[in-house]
Amino acid sequence: MSSTLTPPRPDAATPAATTPRGSVRVLLRLHRKALWAGAALLVLGIGGVVALRIWMASAKERCADGDITPCGGSVYQASYARTSSETFLAEGGTALLLLAVLVGVFVAGPLIARELESGTFRLAWAQSVSPAHWLAARLAVPAALTVVGMTVLVLVYRWGLWAFRGYPYSYLTRPYDSGIFPGTGPAVLGHALLAVAVGALCAVLVRRTLAAVSLTVVVLGAVGLALATWRHLLWPTVLRTGPDPVDIGVDAWDVDMGMITASGERLRWEDCYSADMTQDIAACMRDRGAVGHFAEYHPLSHYWPLQLVETGVLLALAALAAFAAFRVLRRLHG
Repeated sequence: MSSTLTPPRPDAATPAATTPRGSVRVLLRLHRKALWAGAALLVLGIGGVVALRIWMASAKERCADGDITPCGGSVYQASYARTSSETFLAEGGTALLLLAVLVGVFVAGPLIARELESGTFRLAWAQSVSPAHWLAARLAVPAALTVVGMTVLVLVYRWGLWAFRGYPYSYLTRPYDSGIFPGTGPAVLGHALLAVAVGALCAVLVRRTLAAVSLTVVVLGAVGLALATWRHLLWPTVLRTGPDPVDIGVDAWDVDMGMITASGERLRWEDCYSADMTQDIAACMRDRGAVGHFAEYHPLSHYWPLQLVETGVLLALAALAAFAAFRVLRRLHG
């Protein structure tokens, strides 16, 4: 008798989770509610800006500069739609930073720490998924989705701010305002990627959901506060001096202003706030040896250098945090 041996078929029965693509599918399926919530926030942000633009367009403004009083008059009054929209958009950059922190909280808590705390990670690792592969999927998926979503929101936010170009007395045209600057360029993408990496690092370090979330918020808050405080140091400032007060323009970022002595020593207005009420502050400064004025500032042309340098700093920190997360995971679990 003869028999025919059927060659073994390829490993078709291997679970989908053993491939990179399978791990991503499993991850998306497990956290589909969070994905829907993120999509809802994205739609809400876009819809809010679009609604404000429509509201402003429908306002009854008599003049091209948004005035609702007669054009060229001594009184300028913006429409209620414009002033209200300005209020809503004034902290758009802060809102995007908070959204980045929320992504970090999700990565630290539900995405990684909860699995490490409950032990469900062993199921994935038992299916030929290495710890490094498991962590890489939990970094790559939120990072990719967050970058795409944040990019869309930044573009929409810039489009919303564009409506105020050419309108007098609008502070939304000043790109250096703390509530605007982070949300109008690539820096917010750096914040988002740092949030993902820090969330992963905190999760593998403490392996407790609540502790990982709390530590992530503290670290990201400290980084955000440090950048807000020392952002002006990321690029060399411009120094101008003269016998009269220096006009730096409405769009510049005033870092320091005051008067200067013949030797170059800077005197600040605060030094004379407690001067005798009978003495003018300028006279007080002259008594201290002031011979002219100085202004240290960032002109509008420094906007993109500051954005790019801040983005580079954040990406470097994100890479360092991600590297540390893999090293900690390898040390603990091989």
